[in-house]
Amino acid sequence: MCHLLLYCNLKFCLNAQDLYVCPRSKDSMYHALGYSTILVMQAAMTFEQQDIQLGISTMKEALQTCQRFRKRSTVVESLSNLVSKQSVDQLSEEEMHAEICYAECLLQKAALTFVQDENMINFIKGGLKIRTSYQIYKILRLLEFIGFSGNREWGLCQLREGASGSSLRAILCTFTLLVYHTYVSLILGTGEANLQEADSLLEPYLQKFPNGSIILFYAARIDILKGNFEKAQVRFQDCIAAQQEWKQIHHLCYWELMWCYTFQQNWLQAYRYADLLSKESRWSKAIYVFQKAAILCMLPEDDLKKTGEDIVALFRQVDGLKQRIAGKSIPTEKFAVRKARRYANSQPVKLILPALEMMYVWNGFAIVGKRADLTENLLVTIEKEETALQNETSNEYYMDDVCMLQLLKGLCLKHLGRLMQAELCFSKVTQSEKQIKYDSYLVPFTLYELGLLYKQQDEREKAIRYIEAAK
Repeated sequence: MCHLLLYCNLKFCLNAQDLYVCPRSKDSMYHALGYSTILVMQAAMTFEQQDIQLGISTMKEALQTCQRFRKRSTVVESLSNLVSKQSVDQLSEEEMHAEICYAECLLQKAALTFVQDENMINFIKGGLKIRTSYQIYKILRLLEFIGFSGNREWGLCQLREGASGSSLRAILCTFTLLVYHTYVSLILGTGEANLQEADSLLEPYLQKFPNGSIILFYAARIDILKGNFEKAQVRFQDCIAAQQEWKQIHHLCYWELMWCYTFQQNWLQAYRYADLLSKESRWSKAIYVFQKAAILCMLPEDDLKKTGEDIVALFRQVDGLKQRIAGKSIPTEKFAVRKARRYANSQPVKLILPALEMMYVWNGFAIVGKRADLTENLLVTIEKEETALQNETSNEYYMDDVCMLQLLKGLCLKHLGRLMQAELCFSKVTQSEKQIKYDSYLVPFTLYELGLLYKQQDEREKAIRYIEAAK
């Protein structure tokens, strides 16, 4: 198990097939779960079909291994369990462990089933596996989209309790909490992250594994969320240098470095990492190509020529690169495809500050807003574009672009503490709703930003009203 711990401390430089857990995965439910988890993580990192298939087949074997340690029930007992749940008191300690290992294997196999192929059969299969896993766990439901509900605070409390221990679960709980604080709460929430807790969770591992790839990655990510972009850039470079086997970790670093330089409006460096992602990573070619083209739009003409890139040709590639997972389109890819359509005709209509619009899509203004100097620089860029746009009144996208700039301008002003001016910018967008032709997202998102603005000023009722209107 020490090899698994090393892996979870995420040097990410060990080949899973060579780990100590592999030979014992047929005889031990713990080794079976550990080995299959490694291959599932590999599949999740690469999204390669062969890795997904390997993860699924290994997880099937792990389920068989775990099954041997589960309590054997007679036909009568099985029928009885359908009516009333099996009591924990009826299980030995080993059998309880086997139930948990079996449930965890089912859950991971379900996750791979979702991405294995884009058809409803696999979606339903995955849902049934999760349902079975849930019945074993007897805890709050895991995924709301299958009809389950959940309690975030209770879940976080359980994770904190797990992270405070010294078992293998501790490190898994720690990394889950770090993902929550550094990504989930930012992207799916209001943009506020508990960095104090993230720091305290990471510090012991940073002391013990100062050169661990994932440790350095999270340290750099926390630096970004604090606004320490220059320090974060150094740490991401250290993370890249720490190992060469897992290129996917490099791609995560490239993504973060691209945004670091975007926040600083260092467009050539941002382009460098966007270019690497578009060439090397398979996660979302549509987003990477769109992002690359969006950054190129920000370059002066002379710098653009030096890159040798064709912006129009890049935008025209985006639609053909979109993908579907479990039969569903990815929202950010759909957004990129819609925006790129302005370049589909023989007479393209250029996008206005697309890199900054994408920064908003990924909630980047909440991050760059930690730095007043960089936020001021963004405001200057937006106001320059605002002036230039006054000469484009005949453009069919004119009001869409005006409103998009007002939204971005309002965000900068909000983070600079100029709340009354921010409110005026947001109000201009909502008042122009009937004049917006294509970017229908602008009004509801602006209503949401107004709600957050009023929340910031302790105007609770007003905040709720605007957020409800956005909803």
